[in-house]
Amino acid sequence: MSIEAAEHHTKAAEHHEHAAEHHRNAAEHYKGGNHQAAAHHAHLAHGHSHHAAHHAAEAAKLHVEHHGHK
Repeated sequence: MSIEAAEHHTKAAEHHEHAAEHHRNAAEHYKGGNHQAAAHHAHLAHGHSHHAAHHAAEAAKLHVEHHGHK
């Protein structure tokens, strides 16, 4: 069970990293006046943030199950 939790934590971290990169890209595009590309990257960042939250919640569930708390 701890391996599965670790995998969820890893996936959450990866999605946070992807989100951060897309936010940086969005910022650069906004600075350059390319609002369409900025919006595209912002949208991708939003999706990665949702995926990160999902994996973090799944890891938390496994922690609770492992430690016997409800």
